[in-house]
Amino acid sequence: MKQILVFIFDGYADWEPAYVCAQLNAPGTGYAVKTIGLDRAPKVSMGGFRVTPDFTVADYPRDAGLLLTGGTAWLERKNDAVLPVVRELVRCHIPVAAICNAVNFLAENGFLDQRRHTGNTLPFLKSQAPHYKGEAYFVEAEAVCDNGILTANGFGALELAKEILRLLKFRSEQELAEWYAWNKFGLYSPGHKGRTPSGL
Repeated sequence: MKQILVFIFDGYADWEPAYVCAQLNAPGTGYAVKTIGLDRAPKVSMGGFRVTPDFTVADYPRDAGLLLTGGTAWLERKNDAVLPVVRELVRCHIPVAAICNAVNFLAENGFLDQRRHTGNTLPFLKSQAPHYKGEAYFVEAEAVCDNGILTANGFGALELAKEILRLLKFRSEQELAEWYAWNKFGLYSPGHKGRTPSGL
């Protein structure tokens, strides 16, 4: 069973990992979604969900992928202790994803200096990551994947999910496109009339 770790902390944006976690954690996929925190104390999300982490930064499966959720704690540098986990996974070529303010953390610590990436606008990213040197690699897109690191802006939760599923070869390109279209445009968008959604 392959595991995906979602990094949680007080005030984490609980909706951002929802699309991809619902897909990967479904029965029979071969994946299991777990949570990781700086410690084992329960964390309360932005939406009020109280979750006790399955793992901590000192005790986690070394072969699991990692998703860093957004939240204001990144702006306050409260999550810096997750850095050794990120470094180890990147060193071992294990996928790491970040969305919204978590992208600033990757930028500040040099992970995006030579990889295509996105974020909550380039000026904002630069303002929050003074040691960032990857401006030439910034892409104005909802989500970007480059060499095992995935980034998304705060409005790109669905796009990040699509890029993660593509990287993991979780669905065929046709299935992935259909899944994305249903979630992006709903039942009544042009071109989808009369079709039955699958994999929701």
